[in-house]
Amino acid sequence: MIDLHTHSLFSDGELIPSELVRRAKVAGYKAIAITDHGDHSNIDFIIPRMVKVSEILSQAFDIMVIPGIELTHVPPRHIAELAKEARKLGARLVLVHGETIVEPVPPGTNSAALHAEIDILAHPGLITEEEGRLAADKKIFLEISARNGHSLTNGHVAKMARLCGAALVLNTDSHAPENLISRENARQIARGAGLTEAEIAAMFQNSQYLVDKIDKQ
Repeated sequence: MIDLHTHSLFSDGELIPSELVRRAKVAGYKAIAITDHGDHSNIDFIIPRMVKVSEILSQAFDIMVIPGIELTHVPPRHIAELAKEARKLGARLVLVHGETIVEPVPPGTNSAALHAEIDILAHPGLITEEEGRLAADKKIFLEISARNGHSLTNGHVAKMARLCGAALVLNTDSHAPENLISRENARQIARGAGLTEAEIAAMFQNSQYLVDKIDKQ
């Protein structure tokens, strides 16, 4: 399992990074990104610490640990600048908290995120066809989510990705130990979103592509 969206107690997760990574390793993960919620108030605090601990834990537990950030509820006009700042601080994976239907995310977040230099638009909710085509053009990955609530629009996200030629990844958005899943669980969630076996295989390959890209940086 490759999981590119998880949270530690550096935002609203339950576990310190070392326990999160250790549990992921025992669960059979080969790579995990720690992408705590960030905005202007805390990215300079979170990211450097994740960069440091990711290197330590990768070596200690023999699992690829990626320091990242999930820009969350950031005013849309500030997303692009904050994404650039996150990169400068050492984030190797930048997500934006998309317009999930279960939170009051500012309207325009999906579009602003897709115009920024990010890697993944997390749980993009009722993403439009225009936004789906922009994701395809910018090669930004759209997320199929295993998390309760955010997963309610997985079917729509899958449909828009198929229509627009956008690429998908599946992540857990884990906040607690029980949120970590197996590859087979991930496959079942993808099937529930209406993805074919070929589309599921491509989605898993997209996650591997991102890991390989980061590993070469």
